[in-house]
Amino acid sequence: MSVSALNSIVRRAAGPLVLLAIWELAARTGVLPERILAGPSQIFVTLGELIANGEIGRNVLVSLQRVLTGMAVSLPLGTALALVSGLSRQGEVAVDSSMQMARTVPFLGLVPLFILWFGIGEFTKITLIAYATTFPMYLSLYSGIRSVDAKLVEAGRLFGLSYPQQIVHVILPGALPSFLIGLRYSLGVSWLSLVVVEQINATAGLGYLINNARDFMRTDVIVVCLIVYSLLGLATDLLVRGIEHYALAWRPTFIKE
Repeated sequence: MSVSALNSIVRRAAGPLVLLAIWELAARTGVLPERILAGPSQIFVTLGELIANGEIGRNVLVSLQRVLTGMAVSLPLGTALALVSGLSRQGEVAVDSSMQMARTVPFLGLVPLFILWFGIGEFTKITLIAYATTFPMYLSLYSGIRSVDAKLVEAGRLFGLSYPQQIVHVILPGALPSFLIGLRYSLGVSWLSLVVVEQINATAGLGYLINNARDFMRTDVIVVCLIVYSLLGLATDLLVRGIEHYALAWRPTFIKE
């Protein structure tokens, strides 16, 4: 590693490290009471304890299962609706207006309604996650389909491709970057919605840990769970970016390696 690169890392890390030092000092001197916010050292100790006793691992697996199940519903649903709406004017008329209205309905406002309809079990949690994550996928893929260069479609037609072949070989590859962006957005929304749905009578999951910690004023546990949420979101985003790197290797870019 060059000296300039090392200096750049040090400069970037200086700000966060100073903030952590001030935070720790405030916690140790009592300026910041533990019931308001635990200090960084206490948070890291709590993280180690939760990892050691397996509690954080068990609950992460439950939360991850909810996210993956919700995405397993929303991914094909959002993709199918975007294809119907994006590939024809009739499909747009039939689908797009309803989707635009549904996506503007406040997510939190739907929670009590879904509880009345489906109860307080796992089905409600997964349905809410699926609902919230369908729209980013739909909007991104719909926009990607409509943004495909018409000249490419015309070239495919001149080469003798049928309309289904044009969709498979021209339109869908052209819309793939937008699809992957929609997937990244949907995964981000899934973790945000998980924070809400795991407040609904959860008996396991990161939200369950947060609820218990709130009852006992354990701010260190709450912060640990929030950190884990953010790390899971980062991990899933990096996964999709890795897929982008290989799936879109053909796409030219001005960014150099």
